[in-house]
Amino acid sequence: MRIKTALAAVALALGFAAAAPAQAQQANYPSRPITLVVPAGAGGGTDVVARVLADELGKRLGQAVVVDNKTGASGMLGTQAVVRAAPDGYTLLVAYSTPVFYAHHIFAKVPYDIRKDFAFITQLASTSLVMMVNAKVPVKNMQEFMAWAQQNKGKINYGSYGQGSAGHLMSAYLSDSRKLEMTHVAYKSEAPHIQDLAGGVVSWGLGTIAAAQGVLKDHRIRPIAIYGPRRLAELPDVPTMAEQGFADPEFNTVAWFTLLAPAGTPKPILARLEKEAVEIIHSTPMKARFQVFGLESVPGGSAQFHKDFDAVDPVIQKLVKISGAKAE
Repeated sequence: MRIKTALAAVALALGFAAAAPAQAQQANYPSRPITLVVPAGAGGGTDVVARVLADELGKRLGQAVVVDNKTGASGMLGTQAVVRAAPDGYTLLVAYSTPVFYAHHIFAKVPYDIRKDFAFITQLASTSLVMMVNAKVPVKNMQEFMAWAQQNKGKINYGSYGQGSAGHLMSAYLSDSRKLEMTHVAYKSEAPHIQDLAGGVVSWGLGTIAAAQGVLKDHRIRPIAIYGPRRLAELPDVPTMAEQGFADPEFNTVAWFTLLAPAGTPKPILARLEKEAVEIIHSTPMKARFQVFGLESVPGGSAQFHKDFDAVDPVIQKLVKISGAKAE
């Protein structure tokens, strides 16, 4: 009996000894730089959100926060890299809608389970996508666009910032629901898509103000509609799809930018990151910085993140079904 008691005491002591370093690491978090993995290229909306967040988060945490762009496979490559990272709070994901909300509906094989493999920290921002045409396309609103598209059935290319992206899905929905017979051209990220749109390689597409600011200012592309519930402050003269007679609820779907960590990240670390990120995105200076890029702060926190996921999931499922946007 005494031997059993002694062994139990040794086991308990070893347990405390093993737990002590982990608890110390959590208490001292962060003690080294943090990496925000962005599964998209530089210059797009996700990259802008990540870099703005990195600046402010670094100041609050007292450590450098660096952005690492990992492109490929419609955002799934960078997302998978975070799944494989140690769940210690030093590798996080700042993602756009495609790899988080859309991928499991569109792709036959997704190398992660977004609910099981990640801890949701918070939504960061949302944006309404802007429908833009190359400046040489002879249309200024949706009525003119539809007439032009009908006259050129089977001849028009449209671009998106990735197979299965929000831009692809919503563009495909317009094309297929109105039987416009257009061809989709997928790019690896937003910046090359916008550049080819400005250059006339594709005739139209959806994108964010963050990625399109330069070519909007030099008038190489023309914004003709907002895919969202209201006009954007940066483009006050551009009406929404609904204002132009396209009242389908699918045209009101916004794109989200989110912050996630690998599953298994200690709860105290997740709580710290959630607190800091939510305070950052709702601060007056951050809201002002977001507005310049057509972004809006959204209700924050992990609980809200789960609610948003549950609410948008059936909408995306419907979009995929109607548009037929499936990929291997």
